[in-house]
Amino acid sequence: MNIGIVGAGVLGLAAARKFQQAGHQVTIFESRDDVGGQVVTFEIGGERIECFYHHLFTNDTVAVRYIEDMGLGDRLRWIEPSNAILRNGRIFPFVSPLDLLRYTAVPLAGRIRLGLAAVWLRRQKDYKKYEQVTARHWMERAVGRRAFEGVWGPLLRGKFADQADNVGMTWLWGKIYLRFASRSGAGGHKEQLGYLEGSFNTYIERIAERVREAGGTIRLETLVDEVTISAGRVSGIRAGGVDHAFDAVLMTTPNIVTRKIAPQLPVPYQEQLDKVRYQWATCLVLALDRKLSDVYWLSVADDLPFVAVVEHTNFIPASRYGGNHIVYLSNYVSPGDPVLGMDAGEVFEHYLAGLKAVNPVFDRSWVREMWLFKDPGGQPVITTNYASTIPDMRTGVDGLYLANTTQVYPEDRGQNYSLRLGERVAELMMKDAATSA
Repeated sequence: MNIGIVGAGVLGLAAARKFQQAGHQVTIFESRDDVGGQVVTFEIGGERIECFYHHLFTNDTVAVRYIEDMGLGDRLRWIEPSNAILRNGRIFPFVSPLDLLRYTAVPLAGRIRLGLAAVWLRRQKDYKKYEQVTARHWMERAVGRRAFEGVWGPLLRGKFADQADNVGMTWLWGKIYLRFASRSGAGGHKEQLGYLEGSFNTYIERIAERVREAGGTIRLETLVDEVTISAGRVSGIRAGGVDHAFDAVLMTTPNIVTRKIAPQLPVPYQEQLDKVRYQWATCLVLALDRKLSDVYWLSVADDLPFVAVVEHTNFIPASRYGGNHIVYLSNYVSPGDPVLGMDAGEVFEHYLAGLKAVNPVFDRSWVREMWLFKDPGGQPVITTNYASTIPDMRTGVDGLYLANTTQVYPEDRGQNYSLRLGERVAELMMKDAATSA
């Protein structure tokens, strides 16, 4: 087959490799000027770094396999992170069970219930039992309202804004279950996170090189105008006003983009795509001349305009980035939020009081450079009964398929699950083609 792929993220690249290994021809269309999708990078101090923060958990075995297959296993570093939570203006370490007991922002009885709930959830393998209940309802019953508001309530609101109360418990189960599954040590409190020296772009670029070496084409800075359909079957891709014929097409685009480039999809499938709402992901990245804090991942449980402070250079040394201390200020906002109309300087001013809440002596003179990145498909909103809203990979148009982050459920977004989904959709497409031949 001659296969067209929309999107050169890790999902599209993994699918391309699968197709090529089976002897098929691939062409990938990517609107950006580089491969990687949501793992796209830029440069600080002579070193590549992700526009949106990334790391691996120890159970991200598919991503580790790809890194090793690309000959980069010796560059993958496993580091014990320093994590904390900001509550009532105070930074509390939040790594071990002992840290939870010391989390005085929640009454002692609530802390104990939080710990017991986490232990319970990490032992539950059947996520389906949580499909019909919201995270708020389940957690408030399990740990009490004060404990919920001391940890999960503010984080859900920071992540999902006005949709926080609709988020299904399966999403929160996944966060707790998968996070604990990656831990080791007594009581499962020792965590290690993985990072690839030189950025994750290093292995992604190598996958792209392998695709090209095997005869594949990757068309960067090429916006897809439309996926063309004729007589109920996909016929190709129109990009830059030029038609390209394909036997099959894989779209790896968010639902909101898919609807624009494939307007001829069957109405029931369009309606299925429209059921999933997205939060925009935004990251204001600061290069500072000194540390903001001693914490790698600071979850924000106070009323600040960002939900997390990820100080990358408390994980990877600042010396790799020309001595710059790199801080991500992460936020998720609904479409139409005023932040989406701001530039980096305006967002910085909006966040300035929040930065001083993290470090009261912070001064704007510490900032050497700043960048703002936005992604409209950053976070699908995982509601109750979400499984019924997931679009099938088969679109209802012969030869046309969709694979994106809405379909990794019950897992959440991440390189590991996108790589795995890319392999799975490629296998499905080849199986369908063989059956219809």
